[in-house]
Amino acid sequence: MHTIQNTLYVMTPNAYAHLENSTLRIEVEREKKLQVPLHLLNGLVCFGNVMVSPALMHRLADEGKSLVLLDNAGRFKARLEGPVSGNILLRQAHHRASNETSFALEFARSIVAGKLKNSRTNIQRGARETSDTEEISSLTRTIDNLAASLRAAAVATTIDELRGIEGEAARGYFAALNLVVKPQARSLFSLNGRTRRPPLDRFNALISFLYAMHMNDCRSACEAAGLDVQLGFLHTVRPGRASLALDLQEEFRSIVCDRLALTLINRGQLNASDFEEREGGAVMLNDRGRRTVIAAWQERKQEEVTHPLTNIKTPIALLPFIQARFIARTIRGEMETYLPYLSK
Repeated sequence: MHTIQNTLYVMTPNAYAHLENSTLRIEVEREKKLQVPLHLLNGLVCFGNVMVSPALMHRLADEGKSLVLLDNAGRFKARLEGPVSGNILLRQAHHRASNETSFALEFARSIVAGKLKNSRTNIQRGARETSDTEEISSLTRTIDNLAASLRAAAVATTIDELRGIEGEAARGYFAALNLVVKPQARSLFSLNGRTRRPPLDRFNALISFLYAMHMNDCRSACEAAGLDVQLGFLHTVRPGRASLALDLQEEFRSIVCDRLALTLINRGQLNASDFEEREGGAVMLNDRGRRTVIAAWQERKQEEVTHPLTNIKTPIALLPFIQARFIARTIRGEMETYLPYLSK
């Protein structure tokens, strides 16, 4: 069990979360593992086979606290929460903006630009940290290709064209990440292309798990800002899909999730024994691996960075919430264009 920004993450198999007076109690095989006053929590996130009592579900809904269910790999399954709140005028403006081709294209362009710039920063860091001339040359080519993708995105005339540019750039970026992994770890953490459902290697299993946790934060950020989380611009609208949260996540994937994955790998904090292979070739973090990653995730989110627009030191955990408010300001016309978060 871990608490991050007042959200309790429960990952112990067969744990039972229930209400006891005004506290949330966690038991495993009838033995108390944790008890915390409910007023100290903003939400509960359960991984895999965790049981939640109906009384606790009702209390969480009554108090506007979210209950999120993820599978063992960290993929989103469901979210329980009370009545929708937020600004109806903002949501109306959001829906109007989604039907304005020029606005949607400009917003999607900003999202893609943020993703490409931050991805490029990641590869530049990798190039600075190696002394192998061939690797430097290969990474430099990827850096140049990402710069070319940025130029192409700036003149794209449709969102479909933007998606094509982003997809091609992502393939080159993920291929280059193999060279950012320290040589001694490459045999264990080779990234064989981006595979998702299911991940087919340890690197993909690790970043998929991190993306799933970060996605929950981006969804919460959009909802907290009063936006319609299902109405995105770059990502197409589908029933049950949090498209706007996926839009918001794009600028953060490389600098928050991928960078943490590389740190865990390069420092030897994860090894083969932290993963398990399942039937059909799927690779997943096991219980010990998930604990290691969540502990590192908690530490990472508490680190402070200076936001380039506010010039204020901010915990990484709050960056999506700041950016979601920038999205809202852009939709309301208070900002001329959306400005993504750019890492140094």
